[in-house]
Amino acid sequence: MKTLQLILITLTAFTACAKKAEQPYTYVSPTINTDTTIRAMNTDSITYLALGDSYTSGEAVPQAQSFPYQLTASLSASSFKIGNPTEIAVTGWTTDDLIDAIAASNIRQKQYDFVTLLIGVNDQYQGLSQSNYSTKFTQVLQTAIAFAKGDTSRVFVLSIPDYGVTPFANGQDAVIGPQIDQFNAINKQISLKAGVHYLDITAISRQAANAPLLIAPDGLHPSGLMYAQWVKLLEPMVATRLNKK
Repeated sequence: MKTLQLILITLTAFTACAKKAEQPYTYVSPTINTDTTIRAMNTDSITYLALGDSYTSGEAVPQAQSFPYQLTASLSASSFKIGNPTEIAVTGWTTDDLIDAIAASNIRQKQYDFVTLLIGVNDQYQGLSQSNYSTKFTQVLQTAIAFAKGDTSRVFVLSIPDYGVTPFANGQDAVIGPQIDQFNAINKQISLKAGVHYLDITAISRQAANAPLLIAPDGLHPSGLMYAQWVKLLEPMVATRLNKK
């Protein structure tokens, strides 16, 4: 009798597992795992400067869904005392444009607890040379380090997303993707040599080829959902550094 019961229990468990395995995949929005979030040990007021272009300003999504604002919200949820970011970022800016905007801004003498930098897609899009990008990215990165109190560990560079997989690119991914990789090879090499943090989010951007929800309604820029995936990787890096403040 006991043997029969064991057989029945085993068959029931096997059937349940089989049914579970047959369930179709459901896309679930990524969320930050609060069980592993790094909590603030330093509660001083934190200042944040975000430098870039449309990927920083959050073109085509509400401001709160841009990655700098999602980042500050996530840090606040982890008990860091931080306000809204200061942004120098406009859609269409090349690296040269960003340098000019910083020079014309009223923050040149200010310093921040940390800085993010994401720039270069418009250099590629406008057909500017990679040698010019190398020179100008080096310049703007040094400026970012100066804004971060001269501390390279307070600077976080993000790679350029690959817009070649978006509807806007009209199937030109085989051309755009390799060019984006070349520009990213430049900013990565310069970043690592300078000793700043480097976060590769290009692979995430390419997931949009099979996940339309990762693209904003304009068919080009990331959606708030994609930005959330960036922040899921970026926030622990920033939080760890802030706790060493």
